[in-house]
Amino acid sequence: MSLKDCMTNLGKLGLAGAIAVGVAVAPAEALTKAQINELSYLQVKGTGLAGHCAEVVGEDSIKPIAGSKLVDMCIEPKAFAIEEEVGGKNGKTERKFVKAKALTRQTYTLDLMEGPLTIEKGGISFKEEEGMDYAATTLKLPGGQDIPMLFTVKDLIAKGEGDTFKPGYQMTGDFQTPSYRTGLFLDPKGRGGTTGYDTAVAFQALQTSEEGDAILYNENNKRFEITPGRIEMEVNKVNAEESEIGGVFVSTQLADSDMGAHIPKKVLVKGVFYAKVDT
Repeated sequence: MSLKDCMTNLGKLGLAGAIAVGVAVAPAEALTKAQINELSYLQVKGTGLAGHCAEVVGEDSIKPIAGSKLVDMCIEPKAFAIEEEVGGKNGKTERKFVKAKALTRQTYTLDLMEGPLTIEKGGISFKEEEGMDYAATTLKLPGGQDIPMLFTVKDLIAKGEGDTFKPGYQMTGDFQTPSYRTGLFLDPKGRGGTTGYDTAVAFQALQTSEEGDAILYNENNKRFEITPGRIEMEVNKVNAEESEIGGVFVSTQLADSDMGAHIPKKVLVKGVFYAKVDT
C-alpha cells in the first residue's frame, strides 16, 4: 500500500477512530490556558504539565476576520500505531496499523506554533509558519523493534469548509516530514550524508564488486529526504471569550529511513490539539 493509498484510507476513516479510542476526552490533569499562566516554573517542573496541551471549555463559535492568525497552537499525541504485515485468515498476510508504545518521555508534544488564517471560497485556511513544529520520537513495536520518527506538522496547510470555528468543524491538510537525521549524523559504520566514511569499514572488498556495491548502495549513499504527511483535525470545544479552540486530530506520516538506507514505516498518530485565534 502506497502512502497515497494510506492517506485515502485515513480520509475514509475520519475522526471516528480517534474518538473511539478516547482521545476526545481531555486528560484529568489538563488545565485551561488561564490556569497554566498562573503557575510558576517550580509549580510546573516535574509535574508533566509542560507536555500537555491546554484544555478548552465551551461550545461557542469564532468567526476569523481578515488578518487573523492561529497562535500558541499545541498538538499532543495520545496514541501511536505503525503499519505492519500481520497474519490473517487462511495463512494470508495483510497490512494493518499495530499499536506502538512511545519510549520518549512525553517530550513529543508540538507547541507555540502559529500562522495566518485566510478565508478562501467560504472556507478557512491555515498555514503553519513557525514554532516548535517537530519532535524526535522513538516507538516500540509489540515484537520489540524500535522505530525512530520525527513527529511533525512542518509547513502544514490545512483547509476546512465553512467560515466559522465551532464544534464539529473539520480541517484537513498536508505537511512536510524532514529526515529524522541530518547530514552530520554518523551511523554505526561511521557513514554520513556530508561527513564520515564513504563505505563501511571492513567491508571494502565486498563493496568493490558490482554486485556488492548494489547491495550496500543505499547504506553507503546517505541522503536527506523530505516526505509528505497528512493530518485531519476536528474542533470540539470553542471558548469565544478567550478566543480558544480545541479538538482531536489524526495524522499519518513516515518514520525514519536511516537517510534512505531502508523503506520507512507508516505511522498513524492520534491526539488532541489547542490553538488561540488572534484577531
